[in-house]
Amino acid sequence: MANGGGYVWALAAGFNAALAAISAKFFSTLLLKYGMVILFNVTMWGCYVNSLKALSSLQATVTNFAANFISSGLAGCFLFDEPLPSKWFAGASLIIFGVFILSKSSIEEKQNSD
Repeated sequence: MANGGGYVWALAAGFNAALAAISAKFFSTLLLKYGMVILFNVTMWGCYVNSLKALSSLQATVTNFAANFISSGLAGCFLFDEPLPSKWFAGASLIIFGVFILSKSSIEEKQNSD
């Protein structure tokens, strides 16, 4: 699997984590609420594990976090009418820039000296 596929899995994991949090606030029926949270968390972990197959743990984790942060913030704005100040956009831009830098960095493999 190419690195691009790993980033798609990591982004999907972050998006599913945000959906789990949204479903906890969005649904009123307790059984549906818990069911959706469990479903989205299981899906998130599956996507995250698949991202780890193609990326380093650092790249997968940071990409997952960035996708979760940005999708949670946008969902808060669009679904719950929460304000997004300019500082939020500045922080989101820095996170995206950091993920881009990490995605371009080369991860050196450690050599065993046995």
